[in-house]
Amino acid sequence: MTAAAGLQTVLTVPKRFRGPEGTANGGWIAGTLAGTLTGAGHESPVEVTLRRPVPLETGLTLEQVGNAVVLSVGESHLAEAIPVAEPLTPPPFVSFTDAARAESGFPGLHGHAIAGCFACGLREPGDGLRIFPGPVDGTDLVAAGWRVPFNVTDEQGVVPGSIIWAALDCATGWAHHRAFTGAEPARPPLLGRLTGQVFRRVYPMGRYSVVARATGREGRKIFGTSAVYEVDGTLVAAAQATWIIPK
Repeated sequence: MTAAAGLQTVLTVPKRFRGPEGTANGGWIAGTLAGTLTGAGHESPVEVTLRRPVPLETGLTLEQVGNAVVLSVGESHLAEAIPVAEPLTPPPFVSFTDAARAESGFPGLHGHAIAGCFACGLREPGDGLRIFPGPVDGTDLVAAGWRVPFNVTDEQGVVPGSIIWAALDCATGWAHHRAFTGAEPARPPLLGRLTGQVFRRVYPMGRYSVVARATGREGRKIFGTSAVYEVDGTLVAAAQATWIIPK
């Protein structure tokens, strides 16, 4: 879907692609907005800022304004995407074997505030992505082995960028879990901004490493980077994220 300048299109987020209860997964909606720009020929990273929770199963207005794409419902501005020149620095490669091994330490297996999340939730195999980032021994990284479901392709049989952005999303939040141990926020952080770029295709039933690193904190904002790698270490996609800790 590409939003032509000055024209409006309608976007509806299926319930499958949910994050927090009743709202869209941040990575999926960010990737969907980014796709309207990259589909128009942009090859730079895209920065997506989420202003408000995006409702599910609701007709949303998608409009291109200048070089940005804006998502809204009624008079409420939900999110916008814009191409940026800022280069992305991904966390280092972790082999699929080591990434899969790290999943046993995924904190969400023992208590998950958003268990229905499309990306990292405890959904049935084939329904969600089931990306479970756990700590990688001897590093400051978290990683998961991503086994791509066969039923996340579009009409052309291609895994769309929205799915890859969803994979990049949650790991950047889980990368901070160790910093919160013993002092977890009353409510889980919410994605505020995701800047990402997809370099290569992802294939259904393929195996990939999802890797993330916490990169800092400023008040209620926490920052992280993430990447998707092929089994040989080829970079597929990269992102940097800003999360907001609710008051």
